[in-house]
Amino acid sequence: MARLLGTLGMLIGSWAGWYLGAPGGFFASFLVSGVGAGVGFYYGRKLAGRFE
Repeated sequence: MARLLGTLGMLIGSWAGWYLGAPGGFFASFLVSGVGAGVGFYYGRKLAGRFE
């Protein structure tokens, strides 16, 4: 369950980061997407810990 929610969090965080960084260009989108993926992974795993 932790892997599933971590991966789902990464997917959502990466998508949101890309969307938020898009006005700054490709490189900004890439960087913000990476940060969003990390944050999404962290909170996805944290959420999974609540259900275990």
